[in-house]
Amino acid sequence: MAPQIDAVILAGGMARRMGGNDKGLVDLNGQAMICHTINKLSTQVDQILINANRNQAQYEQWGYTVFSDQDSGYLGPLAGMVTALKQTQADYLLVVPCDCPMLPTDLTARLLAALEQQQADLAVASDGEYEQPVVLLLKPHLAASMQAFLDAGERKIDFWYRQHKVAVESFADQPNAFVNINTPEQKQQLATQIAK
Repeated sequence: MAPQIDAVILAGGMARRMGGNDKGLVDLNGQAMICHTINKLSTQVDQILINANRNQAQYEQWGYTVFSDQDSGYLGPLAGMVTALKQTQADYLLVVPCDCPMLPTDLTARLLAALEQQQADLAVASDGEYEQPVVLLLKPHLAASMQAFLDAGERKIDFWYRQHKVAVESFADQPNAFVNINTPEQKQQLATQIAK
């Protein structure tokens, strides 16, 4: 039987470089940015969760479970991840940011294959050159380790996952898959690219 895989889309940040605009709700070619991410994930996972620390009613319009970080204070992506890990009943949790609208359509399958083949605790995506620390597949039992890391005042995802057995899956065959949007200028560049 195939494992159950849930996904959490991280939309809980402050988006300072976007002028404070909620990145998941920013329009990209006629759709909220998070819609592009949802469209890429909807056929890859069993359930989608959305981590948002503001504008929750707007995120709820897409019909998915929306939750805020259990720890207040905008503690970064790990805070959203640990909250999602504690909520899911799935065998695995896929984590992606809301500002990567060109995610691979085979993201989940390839991360799962890498994790299983290497008997790892988690699998992180790479663009062939750099690891993408907020694009990963992990086992829910890692919630305790992640919570302890946060409780110790740590925030860097890659420091946390180095404590575990990590598989790295290269998506060098899809070089633009992890292009993300942090500024209005990047948004405009990507909008032009998607429209082509």
